[in-house]
Amino acid sequence: MKFIKVVLPILLVLTVIIAGCSKESSQATESENQRETIRMASWSKPIVEQSNLYVAEDKGFFEKENLTFEYIPGAGGGDAVKNILAGNADIAFANLEAVLLAVEKGEKLKIIYNIYPENVFNLVSLKESNIQSIEDLKGKNVGVYSLASGTYQNLQVLLHDAGVKEEEMTITATGVLNFAPLMEGQVAATAATDTGLYDAKQKGLGEVNIIEVKDVLNTPSDVFVVTEKVFNEKKDLLIRFLQVYKDSIEYTMENPDEAADIATKHAVDGTNITRNKEIIAIRNQTSENNNGLGMFDFTVLKEVEASYVEMGLLQKAVNIEDLTTNELVEQLK
Repeated sequence: MKFIKVVLPILLVLTVIIAGCSKESSQATESENQRETIRMASWSKPIVEQSNLYVAEDKGFFEKENLTFEYIPGAGGGDAVKNILAGNADIAFANLEAVLLAVEKGEKLKIIYNIYPENVFNLVSLKESNIQSIEDLKGKNVGVYSLASGTYQNLQVLLHDAGVKEEEMTITATGVLNFAPLMEGQVAATAATDTGLYDAKQKGLGEVNIIEVKDVLNTPSDVFVVTEKVFNEKKDLLIRFLQVYKDSIEYTMENPDEAADIATKHAVDGTNITRNKEIIAIRNQTSENNNGLGMFDFTVLKEVEASYVEMGLLQKAVNIEDLTTNELVEQLK
């Protein structure tokens, strides 16, 4: 009888604890099931440049907006756009050129957030090659990330501006880490980004000549874009995602060292924390916007569109001011 008196209260306590844990677990599962999934198609694999997204995951920013985040990798902005057109993703992280080319082909898209307001693309060659101008590329092999990437499309901007035809050179897709072919002499020049150039310099690239695309046309480098259908049907979902993105950019700007550490766990190129800090510093700077994070300057966009038509990259105007909007960004906190 004494044994029963001692054990029975213990069993009752354990029952209450187990029931409580079971209830908490059930509530957590129910909460997860209620979250909406946002699928983001990117132009790349998860890399350090996008550290704010990993910060958002680690710090619970997505959960705060009742979202589950899914990252869909690609090989260039064209891939990202194709993924939203195919219904594989809700939103694409892509270069502006890829978006405009898709619209020209009749696709119904909406550009909703200005990720990087300035052009970060460039053309790099070794000093010893003596490539001083675009005309010097004639007869040479030129590298790009891929034929669906912003590197290729921004190379086209440089070529059109200089009146040089693609047929006058050989353009080779060398992958995202495309400075190795330049350093090994497989290409005479390579189209890249500011962060790509930083990496190459750390690996002993040596003295180079750099032609900045922004000196020819300062196009916003990357944007968030969705199909018109998603824009019309999922505005609440998009606003919550953009809120997470904006919050995570602000947090990363204020806490770059923490973001660099978080990137080591998520980014395929994130093993070197010192490099992470440098890449994050570069991207924090390119995310800054005098008009406010995510906002578009329509005067700049019209200049870009007019230049593309003049250069022949677009056969006709696509009314960029109609397919671009600040509506969702204006609703962010």
